[in-house]
Amino acid sequence: MNTVTMQGIQVRNGQPRAIHDTVVRESRFSLYLNGTYFTGIVASNDQLEELGAGFVTCQGISGRVDSVTVTGGEIHINAPITGDLLREIISTGAIGVRRPFLPVTSSLSLTTDDVYRITGEIETETWRRTGGVHCSVLFHERKLLVKASDLGRHSTVDKVVGYAVLGGIDRSRCILGCTGRQPRDMVTKAAHAGVPVVISRAASTEQGIETARKAGITLICFSRGDRFTVYTHPERVSGLEQFSTKDGSKEGEVK
Repeated sequence: MNTVTMQGIQVRNGQPRAIHDTVVRESRFSLYLNGTYFTGIVASNDQLEELGAGFVTCQGISGRVDSVTVTGGEIHINAPITGDLLREIISTGAIGVRRPFLPVTSSLSLTTDDVYRITGEIETETWRRTGGVHCSVLFHERKLLVKASDLGRHSTVDKVVGYAVLGGIDRSRCILGCTGRQPRDMVTKAAHAGVPVVISRAASTEQGIETARKAGITLICFSRGDRFTVYTHPERVSGLEQFSTKDGSKEGEVK
């Protein structure tokens, strides 16, 4: 990821001093779908093939990605499309696509220790150095598969999912970890990708939780230190089976 050094004046305990700070470089890309301009994306300049593949998958635009090529500031994706692509404003204020999703089915399970371990991996060197990016991780069969940083939380998810798409990884055996909030459009990304568990260090929203319930996703938020909150489908977490209801709507907090 591209970073630059910028000058600033840091004030600590009332005392100013000149510093040189490491900050993230902001880049803009044009995304083309089957040769036609689709949208513009503000993102960090790395893992761009993964970003393209993940965008198409997580938006529910296509269940298959044939190819992704990056030329300068353009990301070209070839993928079969069926049905209408209805545009909508997502939680970042950008343009997304509203598409129906199929419920996520998976026999995957995890332990409390798994949640703590995955949460501990939701950081990158760029995140530690700058504090100016979001991070996502993707675990497959309890092993770390890939990490991604980006200016936007949506793009970090696209990048790690895109890595799995391009690598032919079974996403029903994956767990997604993210630093960002989980409103409806973020949870919908996991649903379109077929990922059964989402762990976030941040909060969700009413619609995010309701979407996870309908999608069959185990949504875990506020995963910080020694605590986390399970909002939906707790039956996937060992020791929480007694909190499960038929529709996965019961919540419980582990402290």
